[in-house]
Amino acid sequence: MSENIIWHDASVTKAERRKQNKHNSFVLWFTGLSASGKSTVANAVARKLFDANIRSYVLDGDNVRHGLNRGLGFSEEDRKENIRRIGEVAKLFVDSGTIVLTAFISPFQEDRQTVRNLLEADEFIEVFVYCPLEECEKRDPKGLYEKARNGEIKQFTGIDSPYEEPVKPEITLHTHVYTADACAEQLLQYLREKQYI
Repeated sequence: MSENIIWHDASVTKAERRKQNKHNSFVLWFTGLSASGKSTVANAVARKLFDANIRSYVLDGDNVRHGLNRGLGFSEEDRKENIRRIGEVAKLFVDSGTIVLTAFISPFQEDRQTVRNLLEADEFIEVFVYCPLEECEKRDPKGLYEKARNGEIKQFTGIDSPYEEPVKPEITLHTHVYTADACAEQLLQYLREKQYI
C-alpha cells in the first residue's frame, strides 16, 4: 500500500445513519454448500426486511463474480481474495447503516473469521445454511455437482475441495427440513430476540 494514502473521516457517522434508518446495521453471513439454499433464504429474508421498512442489501456469490470479483477463479488463493473483498464491501454497508446479507459458500473457517474480525463484536452474524451434500447434489439447480463429478469442474467445494463447517455459528438453518420461508422466519425471530431489529 502506498504511504501517501491517508484515511479521511466521514462527515456522517455510522451511529447517525443507524438513527436515521431506525435500526441497527450488521452482516448476516450465509455460508453453506452450493445448492444448500443460501441465496434463496437470504433473498426471502431481504424481502421480509424490505416489507418492514428495514434497509438491507443482498450480496450474492455468483452476482458479485459478474462484476467486482470477475477476474477471480476458484483456486484457494482466489477464494480467499473473493471473501476478503466481500468482507470489505460488507463493512462499507454496515458503516452506511444498512443490513447486508452475504450468500457465499465461503468454505474456509479462517476466511470467515477474517471478515468477522473486520467488524465490531455485534456486527457479524454467521448463518450456517445446513443441507447434507447428498441433498445438495439432488437439487443441483445449476448442474455444477454433475460437472464436478464428471471432472469438468475442478476444486468444487464438497467434491474435491473441502468445506469447513462453522464451529460456533450464531444460527443454523436446516434447509433440508424447512422451507426457505420458514428458515427466513427462524432467522428473523432470532434477530428480534437478540434485538437486532
